[in-house]
Parts: sequence; C-alpha cells; structure tokens
Amino acid sequence: MHKRPLGKTGLEVSAIGLGGMPLSLSTRPAESMALIVFRQAFESGVTLIDTADAYCIDDSDTGHNEGLIARALKKYDKSFDEIVVATKGGCVRPEGAWGVDGRPEHLKAACEHSLQMLGIERIDLYQLHAVDSSVPFEDSIGALVDLQNEGKIRWIGLSNVGVDHIVEAQELCEVVSVQNRCNVFERTSFTNGVVDYCTAQGITFLPHSPVGGHRGHSRTPDDPTLNKIAKSHHASPYQVCLAWLLAKSPRMIPIPGASRPESIRFSAAAADLRLSKEDMDVLDAAFPV
Repeated sequence: MHKRPLGKTGLEVSAIGLGGMPLSLSTRPAESMALIVFRQAFESGVTLIDTADAYCIDDSDTGHNEGLIARALKKYDKSFDEIVVATKGGCVRPEGAWGVDGRPEHLKAACEHSLQMLGIERIDLYQLHAVDSSVPFEDSIGALVDLQNEGKIRWIGLSNVGVDHIVEAQELCEVVSVQNRCNVFERTSFTNGVVDYCTAQGITFLPHSPVGGHRGHSRTPDDPTLNKIAKSHHASPYQVCLAWLLAKSPRMIPIPGASRPESIRFSAAAADLRLSKEDMDVLDAAFPV
C-alpha cells in the first residue's frame, strides 16, 4: 500500500488506516476473530491503527481496544516502530453511555492508563477525543503539552473540532492530526473549512466513519450512484467512498473500522483505486451539501 505523511513529523504511514472501535463495543466479535482482523490489516499493509480508551463496553472495560491492539502486536511480532498506534483521551463511558471529560487531571490519568494498556512508555499520537465545553480548551490542550514535555506522548492530535479549535491549539503546540466524522454523506469538515485548513497546514486529516458510519451498512451498498461508479471500476461502493476521500486531499488518511478480516482487506485495496474527474464530479453532484 502506498503511504502518506503523518503531519510534518517526517514519518509516513499507510494511506488507509484501521479504526479499532468495532472490535471493542458491545457488538464486538470474539477476541480470536479480532486478532485475525489485525493480522489481515498487517498483511494488507496497514501501518496506522486508531483507537481510544473509550472504545469499550462501559467504564469497567476502559482501555479494552488498546489492550487488544497490544496483544495483536505481540502475537504477530509487530513493534510500535512498525505500526503507529494513535489513541485518544477525553471521552468516558459511564454505564455504557458516552460522556466528555476534558479536565487536565482526567486527561493525564487517562494517558497513564492508555500507556499501561498498550504496554509502552510513550504514545506516538495522542488525540483529544472531544472538546469539553465545561473546561477551558487551553487547559485541555495544556494537559497534552505537559504529557508531551514529560515524554509520555510524542505528537498531539485533535478530534471532533472546528478550525477555531485547531488554530487555538496551534498557539500551544504542533497539531499533527485532526479526526472528524467525514464521508460522502456527511461533509461538514469540507463545508466548515477543516479539510482545507488541514491540507494547507500540513496536518493529517483522519476521517472517521469514512464509509457512512453506523448507517453506512445499509445506505452505502444500496446507493445507485456509488454502485454505478463501483461497477465501472470492478470495486465495491465502500471502496469508492474511501477512494473519494483519498482524492479530496493529499493529507487525507481514512480509518475505516472492521470486525471481519475481509472488511479491512477490501478497505486497504481502496488505496489503489483511482477515480476520474468525472467520477468525482458525479459523486459531488449526487451528494450535495
């Protein structure tokens, strides 16, 4: 698989990453199957895995996905030098619900727990999972800067943010990545300028839910436009969604989730799918903002 730069770090990672979330929620597969998914990802050339401490069933299960990744790397003799693991802190799972906690003390404790679950001394990319409106944004970012200065994280990223948040964070640190929900159906990060800003600044944009999110399993394969273009390339509608994102910016690295090995194999193959200008025009017209 071809690679793309990770921010301005000088490091390149696979053009398609793997989102670990489906392997750890309440619908997660057995661990034996999850490990096979990781093996298929590695064999397909994936070198970026996105996770979070909140990818779990509830707060008693915090860090499940991180621990699973650590076990997969060990099982298949992969090192953290070969595979970049990007994790996040700032979301919580009280009794299975989703909440936000951007307090500095929480973020620092969350990072410590992530280090333990991953079994490492430094996380390559640590991302603020979401903005906590009850906490000054600069305080949340300041906690990440402290962790970076302590050598516990290497690079800082943001998730679920707008351009104003990125600009504010850049006053305190280098922002390597931004992760927002983005796909052919949901284009907010295009219309609000986030993708353009990241592209201009050399910031990696990691679109999560890149093939349509939870509803994508029904609307993506049934969409006539996606099917028509997919058929012309002997590809799947999901692969067209990923190829569309890749064509939108050289800083784009989609991170599709997978709970079956064939899913990540097909997703990885989308890195080689080249859409024509006509294809792109048709897709843009079919899914207006």
